[in-house]
Amino acid sequence: MTLREGLNLFWVQSHNSNIYQPSEPLLRDLQTERRLSTAYLGDPSDRQRQDLSAARQSTDQASAAFKQSVQGWQADPSGDVELRRRVDKIVAGLDGLAATRASIDARTIDRADAANSFTGLVASFFEVYDSLGGLDDKGISADAASLIRLNQTWELISQEDALLTGALAAGSLTADDHARFVQIVGAQRFLAGDTAVRLSSADQVRYNEMSSGKSFTSLRAVEDHVIRDTRPGAKPPTTKDEWRATVDPALVDLHNVVVVGGKDIVDRSTPVAIWVFVRLLLAAGLGLGAVVASIVISITTARKLLAQLVRLRDAANDLANVRLPAVMDKLRRGERVDVRAEAPPLEFGSDEIGQVGQAFNAVQENAIRAAVEQAELRNSVRDVFVSIARRSQGLIHRQLKMLDAMEREETDAADLDALFRVDHLATRMRRHAENLIVLSGGTPGRAWRRPVPMIDVIRAATAEIEDYARVNVASVPSAGVIGRAVGDVIHLLAELVENATSFSPPHTVVQIGGQVVSNGYVVEIEDRGLGMGDAALAAANEQVRNPPEFQLSGNIRLGLFVVGRLAERHDIRVHLRRSPYGGTTAIVLIPSALIVSQSDGATVPADEAPVNGSAAAPMVPAQQAAQGIEPPPSYVREPRHAAVAVMSRPGEGEPTDNSVVGRAEPGAAAAVPLDTPEPAVEPSQPRQVTGLPRRSRKPVQPLPEPPAAPPAAAPPVSPERARARMSAFQQGSQQARQAGGGPAGPPTEQS
Repeated sequence: MTLREGLNLFWVQSHNSNIYQPSEPLLRDLQTERRLSTAYLGDPSDRQRQDLSAARQSTDQASAAFKQSVQGWQADPSGDVELRRRVDKIVAGLDGLAATRASIDARTIDRADAANSFTGLVASFFEVYDSLGGLDDKGISADAASLIRLNQTWELISQEDALLTGALAAGSLTADDHARFVQIVGAQRFLAGDTAVRLSSADQVRYNEMSSGKSFTSLRAVEDHVIRDTRPGAKPPTTKDEWRATVDPALVDLHNVVVVGGKDIVDRSTPVAIWVFVRLLLAAGLGLGAVVASIVISITTARKLLAQLVRLRDAANDLANVRLPAVMDKLRRGERVDVRAEAPPLEFGSDEIGQVGQAFNAVQENAIRAAVEQAELRNSVRDVFVSIARRSQGLIHRQLKMLDAMEREETDAADLDALFRVDHLATRMRRHAENLIVLSGGTPGRAWRRPVPMIDVIRAATAEIEDYARVNVASVPSAGVIGRAVGDVIHLLAELVENATSFSPPHTVVQIGGQVVSNGYVVEIEDRGLGMGDAALAAANEQVRNPPEFQLSGNIRLGLFVVGRLAERHDIRVHLRRSPYGGTTAIVLIPSALIVSQSDGATVPADEAPVNGSAAAPMVPAQQAAQGIEPPPSYVREPRHAAVAVMSRPGEGEPTDNSVVGRAEPGAAAAVPLDTPEPAVEPSQPRQVTGLPRRSRKPVQPLPEPPAAPPAAAPPVSPERARARMSAFQQGSQQARQAGGGPAGPPTEQS
């Protein structure tokens, strides 16, 4: 309410300053020009012409000032469309005033039409006055409206003046002029009488004094005389000077009443405006205080809410980044977790934020409880895996022992070959059973007390895959793997070699090489398959470098997961990269802590060149025992076979198929278990032992006889003779170990 009154006061002041005040002198000048125009049309003398020109010049100056004042936005800040339309009508009338003047100058227009042109323009001013805003005080607004009506009475007297002045100048009052004069006088007297009763008490006193005064009484008398005594076409019953002496004082007195009444309204409006201004200031002050108070309250409340939200955020971050991972670490380490202790309830109050905090307390408790339950479920599944794997491992070990016994007693070559194949399958089954143990976080039971040569570790790993015949082991430098890591290194290499053979064409060869580096020992496994894309290589290297927690969902890279777990256990670095042949190369860096070399005091003799393009021959047991290196896994059930080529005695010339017990793959030597007692061997019988996993059985060429005696035909070798030769080979191995200071019997596994 106060704001609206303040705006209304501002609008009234703007209308008064920019519209009403510039229009008042223009209105008087138009009335004067109208009177002089009718006089000029009645008497076109030079004196009349000069007076009219002076009046026009004054009108033009007032018109220019009015147009300039009403064109700006300050003239109507309220944006009243109707007021703007009426102001534009005045401006258009002023612009069209030139045509009326031209007609007057050319005397092509009569006095009545000329007067009507000016009267219509003057009427536009009173339309604008009616549209001007007033104060909210109804009494003041009513008094102002009455003064405007009194001002219209002044306009009617001015119309009488223009009409009678023209008639006096012309020297006659026509019937139309007389009728028009009577009409104007009647309207003027009616409007004056009706307005007088609407004026304020002070204005009524001033009006009554004016209407009963000499000037106004004389005006009424002249009006009555003209109306009563004038005949149509005759000269008016008064002179020009008498009329000017009568009408000019009356117009001045009436204008003074209007001006004094206007000043009185301004004086009465000043306290109202001041009170409106004071209320506006009070409202603004109170509003400003309310705004400041609301801002302070908002800031205080916002800080409180922000503090609660910060606590809630910190609690959520602490749960997600600290407490929950710590709980998961404890669960991975097998520690017991107290849900109440790990998720203490936080106090956030009882408001809406507090209710959110209570909900968060429930969320964090349920999250930790769910994590504990999931960990317990995973531990249960892991225990199931371990139990199944241990049972399977035990059964496989029993199966391998039974196969050993059957292989020793079997004399038929075809049956023995089938037993060797079953033995190889059992060896692969043992690795798959160990995968379950690795997945469950356990440690396989295979271990050795002393180092094992690297060449035999590589061959043992090769013997645990299906396509071992496609693997070509190049010459590798002398080195040994410490006993505690032999089983895991064999398993790791076997997984990588199996991946290489599985993802490469069956007609290609998988190359394995090794070398000693400054940080340990590097084994390179290269296949010639289709290779892997950049994204797949990056994902595989990340999985091997940082193996994730095993999930119960399907995992298509189970082998890489096992490799990552085994590598993490011994700090072995595995990296996959593109092969120049289009396939993939796996680089395995075994750290120096797991490698035994000559610098460590355990000399490992240099390996011989690859035999038949598959593998290099390792040291014989006597050499290994003499240098403190444990016999290769092939001697102690790793990988269950040793590729053995037994040469016949000079002169015997046994056939190749009968030179060993049993039959193996085409182009591969028979694999013979070497953990059984060996029969005696004849001293004259030479023998050659090669390392794992060379299973190809090469024909053994008979030694040449002395030149003097032609070689005799070699009789077929019986199964009894072959078994006797194998027993002799084992006895010779035991004698070599004893001669080198090693144990009398073969070393055994430690589980």
